[in-house]
Amino acid sequence: MVQINLEHREITLKIVYYGPALSGKTTNLQAVHELMKKEARGRLMVLDTANDRTLFFDLMPVFFKSRSGFTVKVKLFTVPGQVMHNSTRRIVLQGADGVAFIADSQLDQTKNNNDSWRDLLENMKINGLDPERIPVVIQFNKRDLEKVRSDEELDAVSKRGGEPVYKASAIRGEGVLETLEGLLRLSWRNLDNLYKLGEKLDLEEDEFINNLLHKGSGGES
Repeated sequence: MVQINLEHREITLKIVYYGPALSGKTTNLQAVHELMKKEARGRLMVLDTANDRTLFFDLMPVFFKSRSGFTVKVKLFTVPGQVMHNSTRRIVLQGADGVAFIADSQLDQTKNNNDSWRDLLENMKINGLDPERIPVVIQFNKRDLEKVRSDEELDAVSKRGGEPVYKASAIRGEGVLETLEGLLRLSWRNLDNLYKLGEKLDLEEDEFINNLLHKGSGGES
């Protein structure tokens, strides 16, 4: 969960990108990193296997200093999607303040999406994370491809579930910041409700969001 260090005036949130193999989790982080304001982003680390699938996790700290002098950090992680790496997914998921589930929009990936979703819920419970309380958003990625689930179908999915649904083409940088902003807003509201962060840090939701997601042009400020 959120880490608050009053002595060093620092607060750290953890966001985890979850989903089946090759759904676009790493591509999301790469796109976010490219669109971030240059001075407000950390180094993007990608640890891959020989077949270019993420083996462990990506870590990208995003940070800014609030008006009250607190350094606010958000660490973004992805989990490996392959079934064999379930224990690693469980470890990376520990202490998450919010989860972005990256689903593959292609029609032939529906079963993989569903299996990964069940895996997420199971690993959340094992880690002591209540799926009813930890903010989760769903992104349907790869909207630029053919043979994908229709917009109407995704709208129906959104209405059936309690999680916000976003549509994206991460490889084009479309929908990635919208997904992250939606999750960060939910995470902030949840933590503010639990710990009164806004009052303690003299920090409003919009200040939190706008400072984190100020867009650069091609990574420039």
